[in-house]
Amino acid sequence: MKRLIQLMMEERRDIWLSVLFGTIAGLTSVALFGLSGFMISKSALQPPLYIITVMTALLKLFGAVKAGSRYAERYVSHRATFTILSRLRVSFYEKLEPQAVRIFGQYRSGDLLARIVGDVETLQNFFLRVFYPPIVLIIVFLSTVLFTMVYSVWIALLLLSGLLLTGLVIPSLIAMRQRAVKQDIRTQRAQVSTEVTELLYGFRDLKLHQKLDEKKASLFEKADLYMSGQEREGTASAASQSLNAAAALGISFVVLALGAYFVTTGELNGLFLAMLVMISLTVFDNAVPMAVFPAHLEDTKRASSRLFSVVEQEQAPTAAKTETIGQEKPFSIELDRVIFTYPGEARPALDGVSLSLPAGSKTAIVGASGSGKSTVLQLLLALYEADAGTIRLDEKAITGIEPESIWANTNVVLQANHFFYGTVRDNLQIAKEGVTAEEMEQVLRLVELPFGLDDSVLERAENLSGGEKQRLAIARTMLKRAPVWLLDEPSSALDVLTEERIFDQLLEMAADDTVVLVSHRFTGLERMDQIVVMDRGQVAEVGTFNELMAKQGYFYELKQIEQSVLAT
Repeated sequence: MKRLIQLMMEERRDIWLSVLFGTIAGLTSVALFGLSGFMISKSALQPPLYIITVMTALLKLFGAVKAGSRYAERYVSHRATFTILSRLRVSFYEKLEPQAVRIFGQYRSGDLLARIVGDVETLQNFFLRVFYPPIVLIIVFLSTVLFTMVYSVWIALLLLSGLLLTGLVIPSLIAMRQRAVKQDIRTQRAQVSTEVTELLYGFRDLKLHQKLDEKKASLFEKADLYMSGQEREGTASAASQSLNAAAALGISFVVLALGAYFVTTGELNGLFLAMLVMISLTVFDNAVPMAVFPAHLEDTKRASSRLFSVVEQEQAPTAAKTETIGQEKPFSIELDRVIFTYPGEARPALDGVSLSLPAGSKTAIVGASGSGKSTVLQLLLALYEADAGTIRLDEKAITGIEPESIWANTNVVLQANHFFYGTVRDNLQIAKEGVTAEEMEQVLRLVELPFGLDDSVLERAENLSGGEKQRLAIARTMLKRAPVWLLDEPSSALDVLTEERIFDQLLEMAADDTVVLVSHRFTGLERMDQIVVMDRGQVAEVGTFNELMAKQGYFYELKQIEQSVLAT
């Protein structure tokens, strides 16, 4: 809520204009109806014509001012709301983007979608329904009560009690009943979003395994619960507004009865009775929207809490990242007793890992699945921070290096690479600025992809095979030509002959560069300067291919297993 108010107050000019125009609209509305009641009573006494003329002119003036100020209030308040929402989305994205890796590992995509879309849309009610309407209500009501006290203190006190009843007591009671329903609706909305996302992403697998009907039934069940919750919420909201309106009308009847009594006792001039009744009928128009105030306030609290909890989790303070890596030259990589555990996991992914990779060296990191190979690359890319130990790039601690500097100086191929909907050209141009068509066509030939630059790439590259995706990812790194190559299983979907030819091209291109290759295959490792063998998050062995084979340790056993599998 504090962050939301800070964003809102950046539009303070429109905020105070909304309050001003809303107050003018409320006061002129009360004045319009009050004057109407007084004019009816006064006309019965056959006053001079000029008095009727003046009151008629005032009625027209109040009507015009009311319409103009109400339009201005709606225009300014909605402009402020849309601007606040825009700032909110930008602010949220600025916080989201640096933490994307942690966030996507912690939240399901459907839940994230529900927060980013649904909760942001909920927050649009904060200014329109929560912040300034109570301010306008209080100003209009207190002004009306002070005016009414001139004629009858008791009626003024009655209007004040009506304000408390319709503006505070009834809405609070309704909100207490709705709180559980509201919480259920938010949870159900996230569940529906998650189920829809999983159904769409997993449609093919569900179809192949004949589980699509079960998944659809689960989705429809959650959707029905969500819809029934919305119906209950709508019914409760309508009941609250109806109850508030009934209470306001009841207050007006009491004002009429009490005023009539005061007229009979001589405490009130009967000329003003119709005016006071009309004022009571009108002033509560500003109180009726307060029926939904507590519900919108609760929604705002929940939505802002859900939204900002994604990006504002408490984290340990880190040193300022101001250093950069030297441009266009390979750099050394060192890990000294590095320990790292993924969020929510009990077992460390890396446990005391120490490595030394000189600048320009070629290093392969191998090991069984889950041994921590890919985690090393994640830490080198500053996507995560080590729990303990030190990582140095170019002899500088990675904790002080700007991540942008690391990414600008590395060619990266991950196990899962994203491809954008569009063309092959679109997906290659992201490698670097100013890349030419000739350069793109050349790298396509190097990775043996028979594609044209204008060939289409569907969403998530669904029209490409696994091997074609990997070769397109390698082509992007070849275009970038950064001095350090971080490759995570870049050719696992390729046949052995194609893999060998592409690696020949890649190693020739990276002859003077630092290369770190993560692989579960052991073929072709003879060309690497050193091989790091990992097991259960620790370094088991380090050496050249011949040294490790001669040692006949863990690497030798893995190599023998691979050869026996290939032989069969």
